[in-house]
Amino acid sequence: MKKYIITAIFTVFFVLSASAQSKKNAQVSVLYQNYISIKSALASDDPEKASKAASQFIKSTSEVNNKIISEKELSMLKRDAKTIAASKNISVQRKSFYQLSDHMIALTKEFKVSQNPVYVQYCPMAEGSWLSDESKIINPYYGKSMLSCGNVKSTIK
Repeated sequence: MKKYIITAIFTVFFVLSASAQSKKNAQVSVLYQNYISIKSALASDDPEKASKAASQFIKSTSEVNNKIISEKELSMLKRDAKTIAASKNISVQRKSFYQLSDHMIALTKEFKVSQNPVYVQYCPMAEGSWLSDESKIINPYYGKSMLSCGNVKSTIK
């Protein structure tokens, strides 16, 4: 009887723990999807679209529980996204995207943001990394001028 009770307690704990982790991942997943929108806009050389996507990213950061992501980390994400949102100059946006990418790569390694693999890609010319939901290189740092410059550095599953 004791084994049954202990097994039941562990099962309940596991289910509650998995549910809490799923909620955490969902909040970070929204940030990831907004990040991908920023990346796509920069790769398309569209500063207006990048600005709008960054504004949506900022809005999403305010919906993340600071027990999931620390206030310090959220502030860094917001800072980089605010620069992208406030600027209509794609060079300025891309410069902030370096740091936003570094922070998002760290979060993506910590949280499961997608059911599919997430690719960490790197451009040696830009000396910068970014996340992608596909293995094909679509470079946000150079856009159409060097769209396929880069390689997959790692895969997060």
